[in-house]
Amino acid sequence: MTTTSPFVLTISNRKGGTGKTTTSVNIAAEAAQRGLRVLLVDLDTQGHSNLGFGVSVNKGQITAHDVFRNASPLGLLEKAIVPTTFNNLWLAPADHSFDGLDATQELNRLRQEIMQPEIASRFDLIVLDTPPSLDILLMNAMAAANAVLVPVLPHILSSEGVKQLIRLFFRIATSVNSDLKLMGFVPVMLNLRTLLHRDVMDSLAKQYGKERIFRGIRTDISLAEAFGKGQPIQLYDPHSRGAQDYRYLWEEMLDAWSALRQLQSKR
Repeated sequence: MTTTSPFVLTISNRKGGTGKTTTSVNIAAEAAQRGLRVLLVDLDTQGHSNLGFGVSVNKGQITAHDVFRNASPLGLLEKAIVPTTFNNLWLAPADHSFDGLDATQELNRLRQEIMQPEIASRFDLIVLDTPPSLDILLMNAMAAANAVLVPVLPHILSSEGVKQLIRLFFRIATSVNSDLKLMGFVPVMLNLRTLLHRDVMDSLAKQYGKERIFRGIRTDISLAEAFGKGQPIQLYDPHSRGAQDYRYLWEEMLDAWSALRQLQSKR
């Protein structure tokens, strides 16, 4: 399939430790396993998406963060892309040393990179794994995206981070990217037998709509073990609860988004 308009999905939460990168890695892998050509862009300097695929960055190697340096030429995102061991899936790795001191303040820098023909015609889906801080990289990710998916811990302390993120979402959607939509919330490390978990998810449903709350990802040590092996869960343990839950999540995303269904049906 040739497309000039890949679907761009930003996966984000203001709070760290919410399964953001686990979701980015495994949703990208699930889509690739189903035949889509997927690019995962690691915008978090912790580089955990790099780890999720066992990718090391050498000194002097071009990374996703080079896109955001002042006076950088267009076309660096394409040069940052490296293959993974997973079919149909490529990665633009993070730079651990990027400190943002020389970062551009252009909100559409990433969008311009994604619109380059070498990127737009090559991929069906672009997944953006974002930093937990409300900085220029996160704003760029939202400015470039069709939709935002929010992994969330079903814990009372996670609500403030969600509120901060949603405020930024509305700011970008109303002033920079009018096409940006809220795909929904993915509870992670979920145990519905726990009253607090049920209460937090009910609260989110009341605030943002029940249709935006996905069934979630249950606690599964296999997901952490897979990272340790540099593999998505679909390779490490395809019969695990984690692998099953990410398959379910992808199906829910297809049901919710006709644009994703159209991509899937054309493969």
